[in-house]
Amino acid sequence: MEIQPKGPSTKGPAEMFAGDVYFDVIARGDDMRVNIVRFAPGAHTAWHKHLRGQTLHVTDGLGLVQSRGGEVVEIRAGDTIYTPPGEWHWHGATPENFMAHLAMWEGDIDSNEPEATWGDHVTDEEYGTR
Repeated sequence: MEIQPKGPSTKGPAEMFAGDVYFDVIARGDDMRVNIVRFAPGAHTAWHKHLRGQTLHVTDGLGLVQSRGGEVVEIRAGDTIYTPPGEWHWHGATPENFMAHLAMWEGDIDSNEPEATWGDHVTDEEYGTR
């Protein structure tokens, strides 16, 4: 058994997130990453896609998720969302609620390819549509 001490929480960079978002790395293996991500009300990611897909598991609060061209969908504690490789999407808290989720994705730390590609910020119109 190995107990890995908790590292410091990291504030999500403004290039990737709108609002106050903090994450903690839970696991960073050779081919799998797991973070817990906490979103303040109104906070959310920018549009992004993952090389090998992403799974989110909501642990607390109410959130929103959208795939490019799809509807904005409300998500809540206990929901699990899978986004396939290469699908542009965003996710975050509702305007009135905090939301936390586990973010799990595959990635090769030795690869030169980025695990995620980040795009434009979600517009107010996109975020407010539901």
